[in-house]
Amino acid sequence: MAVLGSMARVLDTLIGPGVMLLYPLAIESPSTLDDQQWLTYWVLYSFMTLFELSFYRILAWFPIWPYMKLVFCIWLVLPMFNGAAFIYENYVRQYVKQIGSYGGFNKYPDEQKKVLQMISLDARKSVERYIDRYGPDAFERVIKVAEKEARKH
Repeated sequence: MAVLGSMARVLDTLIGPGVMLLYPLAIESPSTLDDQQWLTYWVLYSFMTLFELSFYRILAWFPIWPYMKLVFCIWLVLPMFNGAAFIYENYVRQYVKQIGSYGGFNKYPDEQKKVLQMISLDARKSVERYIDRYGPDAFERVIKVAEKEARKH
């Protein structure tokens, strides 16, 4: 049991900073859409750090806390989970839209902004790549064709 505990501490010491700090700092992408993922991650990580600093005496009684934090950060960071994007899409985005400062789409016309706000993060990435590749006029044609098809049904 002692060996298992010391192995867990070593893994926490090595993997924790790598997952929670180094990996998110090393990410660079040309797309601005996944900025929501990373901005949300860093805000959540900051809140978690403030929580730890505020309640360190209580958390000291819970030896499992560092491992729970590590698992949560893995869920937030790793692309297979995209937890931070999930939190943004399901909890944060609705409040940002209500405030009316939903940035990021300012370079698109109003009709395209409406479409982009209604679809998921992955779909938005694909649409943004399509617009960057073929131009906003091509995307406008796709929207018009989709509207015609929707009216038929």
